[in-house]
Amino acid sequence: MRDTGRRTTSSEPSRQEPTPMPRLALYALTVCVLSVAAAVVSFVQGSWLGIVWVLLAGLSSNMTWYYARRGRSVS
Repeated sequence: MRDTGRRTTSSEPSRQEPTPMPRLALYALTVCVLSVAAAVVSFVQGSWLGIVWVLLAGLSSNMTWYYARRGRSVS
C-alpha cells in the first residue's frame, strides 16, 4: 500500500524540550566572561591593555549569540 500523506494527530499538542546550548556557544561564553574579568583587572591596574580585552569580549559575545541561535534553529 502507498502512503497517502495523512498523519494521525493526537489530541494534545506536541511539546518540544528546550535544546541545550551548543558546545561552541559555551566556549565562546566562557571566553567572553574571562575577557571581561581580564579587562576589569587591567583597567584597575591602570593598563590600557584592557581595551584589547574589551574588544575580545565583544567578539566572543557575538560568537556566543551566533552559535546559540544557530544551534536552536538546526535542532
